[in-house]
Amino acid sequence: MNVSITIPENIADHIKEKGDIPRFVKEALTIEAYRNGIITESEVQELLEFSSRFEVDAFLKKVKAYIDYTVEDLQADIDSIQKVIS
Repeated sequence: MNVSITIPENIADHIKEKGDIPRFVKEALTIEAYRNGIITESEVQELLEFSSRFEVDAFLKKVKAYIDYTVEDLQADIDSIQKVIS
């Protein structure tokens, strides 16, 4: 899908100083969609055309979009591992 948006020239000039505007917008959309639980990590990888999960993890860490991993999730993982190794 292609999407078209209008950005005032003065703002576009500021964004151009940091890099490619389409990439900037795509990354911003991806970050917010991930933070809001709309897309998964694998969809982040697909959208941003990363070749590995390591790139996804590094990108999400860089933009401080952390995985929603609770203490309860950790305990459930520990319980599962203990069942497997018992």
